Amino acid sequence: MHPKEHQVGFMRAVALAACFFALTAAWSLSSKAQTRPPAAPTWSPSGQLERPADYREWVYLTSGLGMTYGPAQVTAGQHQMFDNVFVTPAAYREFLASGTWPDKTMFILEMRDAQTNVSINSGGQTQGGVMGIEASVKDRARFPNGGWAYFSFDGPQGLVPSTAPLPTTARCYSCHQTNTAVDNTFVQFYPTLFEVAKRLGTIKPTYDPTHRP
Repeated sequence: MHPKEHQVGFMRAVALAACFFALTAAWSLSSKAQTRPPAAPTWSPSGQLERPADYREWVYLTSGLGMTYGPAQVTAGQHQMFDNVFVTPAAYREFLASGTWPDKTMFILEMRDAQTNVSINSGGQTQGGVMGIEASVKDRARFPNGGWAYFSFDGPQGLVPSTAPLPTTARCYSCHQTNTAVDNTFVQFYPTLFEVAKRLGTIKPTYDPTHRP
């Protein structure tokens, strides 16, 4: 074979190999995307909200330490917890664009033990194990009376895989309706999104930052 023909053949083989690799990689990514669970509320056959296993891959909004929404109850020596808030990515993107939460928005509130003197830390507190998980879901069709429902995945033996909504008599319903800055959500505690809501004018006219329950 002429050297030039050999070189052309070699280049064709390299190009075919590159195309095959690209197609294989694209198929692999597509396959993973198809098998990945959706970042949205999913429901059991009995209508219970399923606890998402991948919520820590959602958008992280904020953390609080020892927060209480009623009269101050934290006393010296009382154990505190961190709470971490996550929201579904699609809902987060919509909020950035409109300052509102779309239908099927889901929040996870993860509560973790507050620990001291861990490893080299000699001051302040760090996060430990999960102590509880709660959720809120916006679904107007499923929850026509207000559009939101609240859930706890805490059970007597630990976290449960699915749960029914808390009864509408639970205090969280009236608290969220009365004290939240945007829709039924405490956006006033999410610093970056609070600025978005102020810029887009979606803060509730009834929101009073000086109000104390």
